[in-house]
Amino acid sequence: MQEQKAKLIAKLNLAARQASGVGVLFGEAVAARLGINHTDFECLGMILLNDGLTAGEIAKASGLTTGAITGVIDRLDRAGLARREPDPKDRRKVHVRPTAKGRAVQNGPYQSFGKAMDRMAESYSDAQIALLIDYFSRAHDVVLKEMEKLKAAPPGRRGRTKREA
Repeated sequence: MQEQKAKLIAKLNLAARQASGVGVLFGEAVAARLGINHTDFECLGMILLNDGLTAGEIAKASGLTTGAITGVIDRLDRAGLARREPDPKDRRKVHVRPTAKGRAVQNGPYQSFGKAMDRMAESYSDAQIALLIDYFSRAHDVVLKEMEKLKAAPPGRRGRTKREA
């Protein structure tokens, strides 16, 4: 790889890491206002974006186990943000749909955030926006694949090393 391109890629990766990090912090702040944890909030976001998902779809989209998703759905249900609906065609499937309270999340801090992001994106050409869509869509897939690699790898050493003790 040529040196100039390597420098640009390093800057792009840094900008993406910084945006991702501050995005996580923003999500945590919104989750705290709702009285739920960040993981549950992110899953609620997936449910809202799709106007409902099955538990398996949430697990696949989030990279969490189906067991973990059961806990997420339980907590979202208790918080009144989502509800379970049985699939009329397959009794084994459960659809998770946002409640009115869950949908209201989109009208709170995320509405202001969305409008600010829309204003920022208006400065880009259609071709630039298409490029960004491609980049972030492909980055999403890379992150999910890397999460799978982490899950498949043997766990690291637990506890402190001799040097840290």
